[in-house]
Parts: sequence; C-alpha cells; structure tokens
Amino acid sequence: MSVVASYLKKHTEALVKDVGIEAACQLTGKSKATLGRYYSDHADHADRFMPVDAVAALEEAASHPHVTSALADLRGITLSYDDTRENSDKGGVNSDVIALSQRFAMLMAEYNQSIEDGVISVNEAKRLLRETLALQHVLIDMKLHLEEESG
Repeated sequence: MSVVASYLKKHTEALVKDVGIEAACQLTGKSKATLGRYYSDHADHADRFMPVDAVAALEEAASHPHVTSALADLRGITLSYDDTRENSDKGGVNSDVIALSQRFAMLMAEYNQSIEDGVISVNEAKRLLRETLALQHVLIDMKLHLEEESG
C-alpha cells in the first residue's frame, strides 16, 4: 500500500473512532464491516476508500475534520477554523453584498492606517490578514447563497 493510501486510511479510522462506530453506521448507512474495510490496511482492502459523502456526514458530527485535514496536508494546504460564520445562516445575496462592502471598507481603512508611515509592520500585516480572511469568508458565504439561489 502506498504511503498516501496508508495516511488516508489512518485518518479515516480516526474519523470513524471520533464519531463512534455505531453512530458512524447510522450517519453513513454503512455496516461496521464496510466502514472497517475503508480503513483496513489489509491487502484485500488496499484500494477501498470511504466515499466523499460519507466523509462529509461523519466530519459534520466529528470533533475534527480528520480526512479533510489529511487531504489538505497532502497538498500542502492549511485549514483555518471559524466558528463565527455570522453571515451563513441569515439573509441571502443582498445581505452578503452589504457585508462584503462593509468588510472591504474595513480592509481599506486598515490598509490606509498601516501604510501611513510607508512600512507595514508585522502587527499591521497580521491585522490586514485578519481583515482579508474575514472578507474571504463573506465571499464564500455569498458564493454559497448564489449557488443555492441558482438551483
């Protein structure tokens, strides 16, 4: 089995154990045996991996997105967590446009203040990064609302 396959299977096992085998069976509609095959390192199951819809269902119930994090690690991507997600459940595209303009204004104000002396310090860069990430979250929410509205 390849190193990548082994790595993914270990994280799949961690995901199932995080949720609990009984709960994982309920959430995915899979049997204990089937779930076990997804993380088995036995040669007969080397090419079996958990379907993405099952991963999504389990990660929603888990304390950590084990498989998603493993996939991100394999690509050299870092994930960040944001529990606030203020804009995701309410409003729609109109609310998103308002939030987008407000966040962009805050980013520009932060940039204006940071560049005032001609140098962006480390702390100023961190504040700019926070504002950029907040703007990115609004854009993601807007994208999801647009996809939802377009069917």
